[in-house]
Amino acid sequence: MRIIAGKHRGKKLAEFGGLSVRPTPDRVKESLFQILSERLEGARVLDLFAGSGALGIEALSRGAREAVFNDNSPESRAILQKNLRATGEKGRVYALDFRAALKSVEEKFDLIFADPPYKEEYFAEILSLIGERGLLAAGGLVVYETEREETVPEGWVQRDLRRYGRTRVVFLQRSEK
Repeated sequence: MRIIAGKHRGKKLAEFGGLSVRPTPDRVKESLFQILSERLEGARVLDLFAGSGALGIEALSRGAREAVFNDNSPESRAILQKNLRATGEKGRVYALDFRAALKSVEEKFDLIFADPPYKEEYFAEILSLIGERGLLAAGGLVVYETEREETVPEGWVQRDLRRYGRTRVVFLQRSEK
């Protein structure tokens, strides 16, 4: 796993051993960030299920202003901290369940990455919490990675959907009222 582009291009990131964590593959990450390229400069980013921090760190490498990371796994946070040190990037790191994290952050984000474990069905709950708390800036996107077909809840609009093998990346915005 590596940083694809930006000031840390080519930098190798620490990874997880074993199969307990499913990082976003480089080819998916590269495609994802090509789609998001015009949104990154100066963006505030929330990496909700951060794991190694690869998505948030990639955003920082490409010009995001700020990244907030959350993961409730001690192993994930250790790898995330190692990757932040290796790149010299800064970011607030929360060690919370995603629900508590979404209730703890106060700022509005331009991009929210949500890549929960595929076996979990958090789609509607995550979008509901983001909407209730007003965490998405005007024009901001939630980028949700899943393997199942999700029903977009009321109050949200699916702007794009990309498929990469079994991985589906859904791009969502709040609907205009």
